[in-house]
Amino acid sequence: MDETTLSSNRCTLHKKNTLDSWEQFFNAIPDPVLVVSPDGVIIEVNNATLLTAQKTRDEVIGQGICKIVHGGRWSHIECPLEEFLKTCQPKIEETRLPGLFGEFSFTIAPVKEQDGSIEKIMLIARELTRDEIQKVDSIRTAKLAGIGELAAGVAHEVNNPITGIINFAQILLDNYELDDIGVNIVEKIIKEGDRIASITKNLLSFARADSGELEPVDPVEVVRDSLALVKHQLQRDGINLVTELNQNSSFIIADFRKLQQVILNLISNSRYALNARYPGFDSRKIIEISCCEKKDEDQTVCRIIVKDYGTGLPQSILERLFEPFFSTKPPGEGTGLGLSISYGIIKDHGGSLRVNSILEKFTEMIIQLPVRSRK
Repeated sequence: MDETTLSSNRCTLHKKNTLDSWEQFFNAIPDPVLVVSPDGVIIEVNNATLLTAQKTRDEVIGQGICKIVHGGRWSHIECPLEEFLKTCQPKIEETRLPGLFGEFSFTIAPVKEQDGSIEKIMLIARELTRDEIQKVDSIRTAKLAGIGELAAGVAHEVNNPITGIINFAQILLDNYELDDIGVNIVEKIIKEGDRIASITKNLLSFARADSGELEPVDPVEVVRDSLALVKHQLQRDGINLVTELNQNSSFIIADFRKLQQVILNLISNSRYALNARYPGFDSRKIIEISCCEKKDEDQTVCRIIVKDYGTGLPQSILERLFEPFFSTKPPGEGTGLGLSISYGIIKDHGGSLRVNSILEKFTEMIIQLPVRSRK
């Protein structure tokens, strides 16, 4: 064997050893690491990713990043992660990744080739600690509070001129002789003006719920009364209702009517999701509602959960779910204010409203409210 062949063999062996070493180091990293293309296709993953995602290598390689870490998305809604990857920019984001079953700090690191081009991007996911998760929740709450203040400002500015428009239109209708076409036009002005006024009222409700009668309330009673109002509707749709309502040893200080409004809105959304996934009768059309006391750090809270097994929600929209006018429903089927108002009501009661969902699997809305002892 000549010197050239020996040199070539040594080079090949060195490359193989280097590759083996790289794979060992890559798989030794305890956190999930994914290598993807700028268009979001997964090229390589380490063992920690497969373990966390609870999938095999064949189920992951070649798939879109959104499908694996977010659990999928709707075709008409873009994934913000996939869109950001196209910029080939570095980024650190703290977010929920249901495909990896937790909340993570997600580091996005483009890998430059020798010619400066970027064909691979490394994504490193580190699970957040409890304190970090609380910090992220606080930032989300502050963001929504800021949106609420903006909504209130817009509502106040719109409210005065729209009231004037409605009043002047009514004067035209009451005091002037108009032909049929004129009457029809003015009536439409009043109708649309009233619709705008209703929207501004709802915006104010999102920003700051109207002060109702606050009194000691049994949350189980609120849930039961709410279910009594929609029981017939659920039965007509073939939706099975499963409840776990534990009698609490404490009560909450609340506006019974406002709290009932929140429960009814959540049930309505669950009903819509189940009917969308299963248009006819199906044994999988289930809504689960529970109400019980739980320890949350150093305080006891009342936790109400409304869970359905309908269409679920893609991770890419969860951050926007409580924003005013954001709706997952087709145009004409929702204003996008129901959850915004519900969020504002629960916030005004000193509690929290969170969402947990995986596309095509389930959605659960979690209400937590501070309680007071009956003793």
